[in-house]
Amino acid sequence: MKRLLDALCGLLAAAALFAIMALTLVDVLGRKLLSQSVPGSLELTEVLMVVVIFSALPLVSLHGEHVAFDSLDPYLPAWLRRLQRAVINLLCGLALAALAWLMGDKAMQMASYGDTTAQLKLPLGPFVGLMSLLCGLTSLMHLLLVLQPGDPDASPDIGGAT
Repeated sequence: MKRLLDALCGLLAAAALFAIMALTLVDVLGRKLLSQSVPGSLELTEVLMVVVIFSALPLVSLHGEHVAFDSLDPYLPAWLRRLQRAVINLLCGLALAALAWLMGDKAMQMASYGDTTAQLKLPLGPFVGLMSLLCGLTSLMHLLLVLQPGDPDASPDIGGAT
């Protein structure tokens, strides 16, 4: 499961980031050499940034790469650090599940209204739906981490070793 998630989310984030890079290169070259910008390049960059950020969220949770304040950890007993980690993962999982639900509802609403971007008229519903799906996946990662026993100082290992 971990390898599949790493591959799918990593590939999605990498492809979107590469597309941003290629679009920026073409846009800058077009402006400098031809005095012509790529129409809608700002909109495309914004949409692709959404894909990069939200496809990286499950990976950050899976690998335990969130920013953490751990200055007091050396002073806390191991059982309290385990409890702290479980409570934080539970709260993060629940918050992300709620966010995924709200985004899913908004995605369906946007799709039914036919909401699009201003210049290129790209439908917004599918992108918000993808955001919802990836938030739900991130929520699942945190909820699985709640159930993970073991060393409170170890990094998470959902789905076994890689």
